[in-house]
Amino acid sequence: MAEKKSGSEGVLSSGAPAETHEVFNQSPPFEDVNLFTSDRPFMEAVAREGAAGAVEDLTRLGAKAGSAEVLDFGRLANENPPRLHRFDQKGHHLDKVEFHPAYHALMTLSFREGLHASTWEPLLSGSAPQPAAQVVRGARLYMMSQAEAGHMCPITMTHACVPALQANEALLTRLAPKLVSRDYDAAFAPVAAKHSMTVGMGMTEKQGGTDVRANTTKAAPLGRGGLYALNGHKWFMSAPMCDAFLVLAYAPGGLSCFFLPRFREDGRVNAIRIQRLKDKLGNRSNASSEVEFLDAEALLVGEEGRGIATIMEMVTLTRLDCALASAGLMRLTFANALRHAKNRTVFQKRLIDQPLMTQVLADLALHSEAATALAFRLAGSFDRVADDREAAFRRFMTPVIKYFVCKTAPAFVYEAMECLGGNGYVEEGIAARAYREAPLNAIWEGSGNVMGLDILRVLQREPEAAQAALTLLAPGSAADRRLAIAVDEVRDRLARPAGLEAEARFLAERFALVAAGALLRMHSPDYVADAFIGSRLGAGWRQTYGSGLGGADSAAIAARAGQNL
Repeated sequence: MAEKKSGSEGVLSSGAPAETHEVFNQSPPFEDVNLFTSDRPFMEAVAREGAAGAVEDLTRLGAKAGSAEVLDFGRLANENPPRLHRFDQKGHHLDKVEFHPAYHALMTLSFREGLHASTWEPLLSGSAPQPAAQVVRGARLYMMSQAEAGHMCPITMTHACVPALQANEALLTRLAPKLVSRDYDAAFAPVAAKHSMTVGMGMTEKQGGTDVRANTTKAAPLGRGGLYALNGHKWFMSAPMCDAFLVLAYAPGGLSCFFLPRFREDGRVNAIRIQRLKDKLGNRSNASSEVEFLDAEALLVGEEGRGIATIMEMVTLTRLDCALASAGLMRLTFANALRHAKNRTVFQKRLIDQPLMTQVLADLALHSEAATALAFRLAGSFDRVADDREAAFRRFMTPVIKYFVCKTAPAFVYEAMECLGGNGYVEEGIAARAYREAPLNAIWEGSGNVMGLDILRVLQREPEAAQAALTLLAPGSAADRRLAIAVDEVRDRLARPAGLEAEARFLAERFALVAAGALLRMHSPDYVADAFIGSRLGAGWRQTYGSGLGGADSAAIAARAGQNL
């Protein structure tokens, strides 16, 4: 028989206190959110870059990627990181990495959506070209990165390998059916026996890092079938369970690019010895490894001595993905904070209606919209390949946008996490994992200093590229006096190359802010553009979010960002 309360409120007849664990004034978990229809700036960016026809498809994926099921796959894949099995039970080399089923579920979904190869289907399989193919794929990646970012590593590298493989047409033709297949195949087997394949990349070595010309890995011709034997070491080779890798090694003719499969042509496992998996701050669902090559067989891609130029075709596309994924991660954490603020009451008012919180959320909304606008404007330039000005924009703005979006993500994600207070810091939610993930894209595929040097390299080889970018942004920048002044300042600094290397970071940030301001002026409501330009270009340096919006309509900005959350 159930115990009855005594006359004293909250005390059971047995003398034990009543249970007080009643949950109230908590925001709902961030799940079952459509990551497309809840993100108005994202929807607008996709449409203006030519992908309006994909709205129905992206709405479907937005619901799937933001579902409780898929978000839980992300949790499981990170709580159960990959495990390295170096040897089998009898002591033979195995060099195999085992993943949790949740990781494979995410890979299956991303493959089905074509994130690994959809833009290349017309080239490799003869299918009809799709309008705005890079933008549509970028939109899918933006959302799937929010569902779980780690599995994007092999997805991104597989997509990016095709331009580099075009330097070996026979090899690309042979691999094409496996590269474009949307049937994910996790089997550890030769490519010929699989439905599909993934391709990774190995460039850096322990003694050189970014300075790949300091590499020591050697490639010796074997005199049969164009094969080389690779001997050496890679300090950081991500996604070691890919079916093949593009790697750099010194051939007789100089530093060259090679296609290195996990299995030799005779079906035996190739001599790629995985020495260890890296214990990383975040990105835990994805295996990153240190490896050794012991006469590993590989095929030359491109000419001997042209390895950097060949593999840079791959690197450029991975940098686009870094910007898209970081913009997606910002949106995820901001949407989480915004949803919390709309459902949490403090001091008799909803958090979102508290002036200080409204200011912070509005400032985050501005930055998120700017990052999204920049990333998708860049993706659009990858679609407009026949336009010379767009090509120049792409070459100059890829390092600029990669620098700015990825570099500002960690502080942004922290601020969004703080909006949830202690709820943001614990592992039950998404914010803590996102915070560990946030620095990754700023470091991988070229750190901030590397992006600065790449910007200067473009300016030296193609000084008109920056002017082409400014010309394409002119409809926005000319319409605002503050933007026009900032453009004049940038042009003046570009005209004085002395000492520019030390200021490359400043140049990258300033150019990105001008570009973002121009895009928002052209495409966003005036209250958004005015607030962004006034706080980023018309005021002094600000150390924290929410401290410099002045008279901006913060409530309208926050409402625009979260109307469907």
